[in-house]
Amino acid sequence: QAQLVESGGDSVQPGGSLRLSCAASGFTFPYINIGWFRQAPGKEREGVACISGRDGNTYVADSVKGRFTISRDNAKNTVYLQIDGLKPEDSAVYHCAARTTIASLCVVNEYEYDTWGQGTRVTVST
Repeated sequence: QAQLVESGGDSVQPGGSLRLSCAASGFTFPYINIGWFRQAPGKEREGVACISGRDGNTYVADSVKGRFTISRDNAKNTVYLQIDGLKPEDSAVYHCAARTTIASLCVVNEYEYDTWGQGTRVTVST
């Protein structure tokens, strides 16, 4: 059964860094697009970054550009989200999601993704 498992969430101080991981199993991993989304309490889910499977094309939302970096290691079936310069407004549950139909470019539209992980929590506070 295909599944995604996120890890790496933690409680950190503003200005800190985290690397979130999304480990995939049961997929033909090199060919699937992976997106990262976050949802804070009382707010809508927000797509922050994605990476395509075929060419490794990436997209990072303007709201986090310059601080968030997405990458993938196909040998480890894992996608990473590096977050630097953490701010309190980055506090949220971060989910990764997979689009199992092939697409050359990725988008951070949640309706494009068909498999979701359970999430990992990031808390940024002093």
